[in-house]
Amino acid sequence: MQVPKTARWVLGVLCVAALVVAAGVDANRSGSGADARAKLTLIAPAAAGGGWDLVARESQQALRSAGIVNNVQVVNVPGAAGTIGLGQMSRLTGDSTTMMVTGTVMLGGIARNESPIDLSDLTPIARLAEDFDVVAVPADSPFQTFDDLIDAWRTDPAAMPIGGGSAGGIDHMIAAQLAREAGIDPTSIRYAAYAGGGELTINLLSTAPGTPGVGISGYNDFRDMLAEGRLRALMVVAPERLEGLDAPTAAEAGYPAVDIVNWRGLLAPAGIDQAARDELIAITTEMVETPHWKNVVERNRWNETVLTGDEFGEFLQQEQQRINAILRDLGLA
Repeated sequence: MQVPKTARWVLGVLCVAALVVAAGVDANRSGSGADARAKLTLIAPAAAGGGWDLVARESQQALRSAGIVNNVQVVNVPGAAGTIGLGQMSRLTGDSTTMMVTGTVMLGGIARNESPIDLSDLTPIARLAEDFDVVAVPADSPFQTFDDLIDAWRTDPAAMPIGGGSAGGIDHMIAAQLAREAGIDPTSIRYAAYAGGGELTINLLSTAPGTPGVGISGYNDFRDMLAEGRLRALMVVAPERLEGLDAPTAAEAGYPAVDIVNWRGLLAPAGIDQAARDELIAITTEMVETPHWKNVVERNRWNETVLTGDEFGEFLQQEQQRINAILRDLGLA
């Protein structure tokens, strides 16, 4: 008997609860009054090696190096496009010493996994930056251009696995958008979902049968392999070309309608007071001004788009509606 999506989601939340509590995320719930400047936990709701993990760990380094927060801990809670971590955050009501990384992928996960909790159930702190997806292939791939890939894809969509992040996430949505714009039924494509960018890259470079020969992920997930020449970029989904990357934008490749951008942000649990919320916003605002963070933005080719508090909350509502509509339109939800 198939377990309903909602039941699987609840089971996932329960399975990771012990892990997160053991790591100290619940530390402030006893009313000890621990201050976010003294101790802060950042939840990366994905496996190590991906975009959310990168944001959490670079935030950790920026906060530590500048002395903004004394003790910063990162906890990985992977699963279901971030909604397992979202479920855990919903259990931390009133905890003002925890924040979770979020982004476009989580909005897709909320829709696809029928999550009973969405981002409106948490406290918006800040949007940080936009991260751009790259379509890449192994260095020895027969596809020299994006047109080469599309020609082969049209011939037999089911025979060409496309690797990316969580099902329903930005990588999946981009694959489906590209298929539709190329005249391929989005529901006919063979999408291989991975828990993080590290896992995707390993499989993309593998010669094992059935592994994908094409990958879609954030630039930073492929950055090292691109620099080493082990991967080649065929296209970047960004308004402009990325500095140092010899690949056309989606518009230059003939697909201007493919324009989904993966933003990154931070949320706190529900139930924190205004003073605690303001403190977390202040901590984040100070963080994005540090030399370390500025270097991270430049190195990863991000576009800094800081938005805080209520304005970020309004953005989240609009984004959820937009992503829901895209998923329905592409037959992914």
